[in-house]
Amino acid sequence: MATLLWILAVVLVVAGVLAILRRQVIWGIVLIIVGLLVGPGGVSIFT
Repeated sequence: MATLLWILAVVLVVAGVLAILRRQVIWGIVLIIVGLLVGPGGVSIFT
C-alpha cells in the first residue's frame, strides 16, 4: 500500500508542477498539496 501511495503522490506532484508551467497556477498548487497529503511522508488520508 505504501508503494501505491508513493506512486500516487509523485504523479500528483508532477501533474501539479506541469499545471503551474502551463500557467494553471491554482490547479497546480491544489495538485501539489494533495500529492503531499496523500504521500506516506505526509498526512495520509488512508491511515
